Amino acid sequence: MSPVPTPFPAPPEPLPADLLQDAAATFGLLSATVRLHLLWLLSHGERDVGTLAEETGQTVPTASHHLGKLKLAGLVRARREGKRQVYVLEDPHVRDIVQLAVRHRQELAGGGGRRSKGA
Repeated sequence: MSPVPTPFPAPPEPLPADLLQDAAATFGLLSATVRLHLLWLLSHGERDVGTLAEETGQTVPTASHHLGKLKLAGLVRARREGKRQVYVLEDPHVRDIVQLAVRHRQELAGGGGRRSKGA
């Protein structure tokens, strides 16, 4: 005897187009490797721009450029400490997304090798 198929769940309420566009823009910001790396580091605590540049293997101007985009989007904020510009991850939801995405890829890589880029 075959199992009784379960009905599909009711579709969710439609999402407004502007909300979907904003969410896609956030993922667009996260799609740049450098910005994802910066957010990963900031998800573990605040850092100054020089430290972020060193830890990502970028120049200070390149790191600053990407941090400026993240700041403009409201994902990070900066404060001045003497001559240092210190960055903090502003949005805990983005922290969660970044950490989940990186840990997901780490688990896939540890569980039998790399999967294709599209996975």
